[in-house]
Amino acid sequence: MTDNLSRLETFFAPFETFKYEKGLSILQPEDEARYVFYLRSGYVRMYTVSESGKQLTLNIFKPASYFPMTWAIGEMPNNYYFEAMTDVNIQKITKERFLEYIKKEPDLLYDLTRRILVGLGGILTRMEYLLSGSASSRVASTILLSARRFGVKLPNGDTEITLPLTHQEIANLSGLTRESTSVEMGKLAKSNVVIAKNRKLIVKDMEKLKETSTIYIDGGSLPITF
Repeated sequence: MTDNLSRLETFFAPFETFKYEKGLSILQPEDEARYVFYLRSGYVRMYTVSESGKQLTLNIFKPASYFPMTWAIGEMPNNYYFEAMTDVNIQKITKERFLEYIKKEPDLLYDLTRRILVGLGGILTRMEYLLSGSASSRVASTILLSARRFGVKLPNGDTEITLPLTHQEIANLSGLTRESTSVEMGKLAKSNVVIAKNRKLIVKDMEKLKETSTIYIDGGSLPITF
């Protein structure tokens, strides 16, 4: 995996780096997709908007990710929004040049396919609990998924989520209103399960968070990457 990342970084190195500030749009459904984007640093969210104007975050990309793959490989129109969650540095390349390179590197193509499938499994998992879970379980599941993907273990045993998540961003991931999300976050903080510190979320009681989450069943776990 590390070797693959090094090769990708080397491949993209000659191309110009574009900087997007937090909140700026990178790609929208109405835009003509022409490039594959390679995320050098920062976080990018992929989301959709309902007819009522409500946003639902489908995926979050971290450094060394590329998008939009459903368009680049699946030849499907891009129907999603991609937005910088933090300040990001991105490089881009034409679809034709990217595919030409990736087809010559079967191990990179395998790694890309694996990541797409794992991501799809995570999206399906989230859809399942969004349709069936209570507000408390949906918020807990969102935080748990984020901790598993973006968490760093602290010396005292707590887990810090490096991805900055506001109540609105958790709401977008959970399919809830911001008000409902804030209520549930207040409950987690009051019970000392999850607290906010320096604009980062700290999970202090992972076991209690798992108990509240609907993605843990019979002691096992469903896919945790989204």
